[in-house]
Amino acid sequence: MTGSKICSDFFAEVIESSLDNFLAQCWQWDFFPEFGSLIQAKSEDKIILGCVTQIQTGSMDPMRYPFAYQKTEEELIKEQPQIFEFLKTTFKVQVLGSFQEEKIFYTIPPKPCKIHSFIKKADKKIATLFFNKPDFLYILFGFSNQITNLDELLIAILQNLKTKNELTTIKLDSFCQTFSILTGNDYRRMKLFLRRIENL
Repeated sequence: MTGSKICSDFFAEVIESSLDNFLAQCWQWDFFPEFGSLIQAKSEDKIILGCVTQIQTGSMDPMRYPFAYQKTEEELIKEQPQIFEFLKTTFKVQVLGSFQEEKIFYTIPPKPCKIHSFIKKADKKIATLFFNKPDFLYILFGFSNQITNLDELLIAILQNLKTKNELTTIKLDSFCQTFSILTGNDYRRMKLFLRRIENL
């Protein structure tokens, strides 16, 4: 890939963009970020941050729709490798803030990501700063009508944090307190949510 040394951490680029979200296409159809993971995109003087809310794989060519061959992926790669050349994976990102001058801003940036901006997983330093506060939840709840299942996304975010050993008791308590406020202290919803994350 051209410029792979410079862009070794990048794996996708923006193909549709608006102020509050963007759609990115992976450079390799089978290499994509996890649901709920934090990613970053460079935009002029700042880094735009957001989480993955949807992932989809399909055909680039409407005339070449994938078919069920009743064969394993290994068999297909050996016998018909060309069918994988027409696959693409896209993912949608909800913008949650930005990183600028060594600070995290939990607001929608004034300008959307530029088309063809490169995408990578958020740097560890930025991700740690970002999740020090649960303020990003205000934006997520504000755009909940655009997210298929908000609670599933929230659980995925917590699971990703746990996998990276970033989920402390203090962070989890703060997260749940903010969740309770934003749901209007919905006891039933909170109880079900807590039950699902009790093993985290």
